[in-house]
Amino acid sequence: MNIGSTLYRKAMTTVAGNRAVKRLSLRYGRKLARRFVASDHLQGALREVAALNRLGISATMDALGEGIGSLDEARAYRDEYLKLLDAIADSGVRANVSLKPTQMGLALDADACFGHIREIVDRARQYGNFVRIDMEDSSCTQATIDMTVRLHREGLTNAGTVLQAYLKRTEGDARDLIEAGIPLRLVKGAYRESEAIAFQRKADIRESFKSIVKLHLDRGVYTAIASHDDAIIGWTKQYALQNGIAKGRFEFQMLYGLRMSEQARLAKEGYRVRCYVPYGTMWYPYYTRRLAEKPGNLWLVVKHLLR
Repeated sequence: MNIGSTLYRKAMTTVAGNRAVKRLSLRYGRKLARRFVASDHLQGALREVAALNRLGISATMDALGEGIGSLDEARAYRDEYLKLLDAIADSGVRANVSLKPTQMGLALDADACFGHIREIVDRARQYGNFVRIDMEDSSCTQATIDMTVRLHREGLTNAGTVLQAYLKRTEGDARDLIEAGIPLRLVKGAYRESEAIAFQRKADIRESFKSIVKLHLDRGVYTAIASHDDAIIGWTKQYALQNGIAKGRFEFQMLYGLRMSEQARLAKEGYRVRCYVPYGTMWYPYYTRRLAEKPGNLWLVVKHLLR
């Protein structure tokens, strides 16, 4: 089963990278992508977040975009995030923001990228809000960590980043970032990485995930646990109960469009829940990563097609 899951993921990422498949998906797949993308535009996404808030669920909002081709595009995304933070403050929804370094120009000009992110984090600080700097593929890992550490050293402590449980380096990174006081979200990891640097078996990834969550909780560090895996969620709840860890010391994070009833149920049980709410027209890379994660996500789309 683990081998089958790995093969499925590799096949999906290969097919998604095919130019013809991408052209067809961009032409016909928008309605299907709406399963995972809240809206094409900011106001629509804010309405979705307000509905989640009424269920006791907070949000982290993401203006979709990555792998840009020019610094003009990076500046446009910077401006979109400044607008997003203003809109969150004006609307009063419970939400923070997530962004990707490559959409801010990391691959083009690292200094310009940092400048854009710093502006966004500073605007968020003025509103008492928070910015999560997303983790992309392994070529970006160290640069993303370095930028987050630099922000904290400059006094912008309202920024955090993400660590991926399938990378073999992650436990060491977690220890270092915990010592630096940097808030972390833990995810499984959704990019195709080699065996040399990443665990491939589901069981190994799950054990890495649990080990790093335990490290956070034992250190008394607020923990963002981003997983749809019942085994991870159940283990976390049980570990917290057995060790007297209050529900307010961690949160569960899930993706928009996936297990929405489970998100509502966890919130009703008194757990902190945050939904990752992406919006925008640059949905293809995000959408294909969701499909590649597991066959069940593809089946959700197939059922939508059949309806």
